[in-house]
Amino acid sequence: MKLQYIKPFAIAALIVIVDQIIKTWVRTHMNFDSEIHFLGNHGMLRYTENNGMAFGWELGGRIGKLVLTIFRLFAVFGIGYGLIYLVQQKYSRGLILCVALIFAGALGNIIDSTFYGLIYQHGNIFEGRVVDMFYFPLFEGHYPAWVPILHDRHYEFFEPIFNLADAAISIGVITILLFQKRYFKHETEEPINLNNEIAEE
Repeated sequence: MKLQYIKPFAIAALIVIVDQIIKTWVRTHMNFDSEIHFLGNHGMLRYTENNGMAFGWELGGRIGKLVLTIFRLFAVFGIGYGLIYLVQQKYSRGLILCVALIFAGALGNIIDSTFYGLIYQHGNIFEGRVVDMFYFPLFEGHYPAWVPILHDRHYEFFEPIFNLADAAISIGVITILLFQKRYFKHETEEPINLNNEIAEE
């Protein structure tokens, strides 16, 4: 493999390995829905599992789970191909790094969805549940009475429970959105000055 491909794929591989190590440790050292606090009540590990997408979102039922997993497989191959293309075309290093993060996150979660059903749940391939554990409930309260629909309802920030793969995807996507003008800027040709060309002749 050429040197230009090693760095982004090495970063992706490292994220996937660390993600799987954390998930394996949580599975083997924590009971389901148990907690380990490391920032008081504002930062903790909480062992949860979900059938779907990042931060616990999911499609309902077994068919929904299967469709989502197959979609993820195609997405991983597509993102991997896109990463190779960006390296070949010598795009911005920042953009390549962001896509490497997204690729790593997608691959980390697809490992759960594809194989965890066989390894841990005595089920079938493609029926595994994704392990989540990072939980940061920084503050909570109730929506003001004047807020439509949500008035007086309880809220919590940050409520979703996520894993390292989810974080990698989010960081990659958000960074691309923030710096898209820099990453996708077009090279503009300098205007031709006919007067200078005549003078040179």
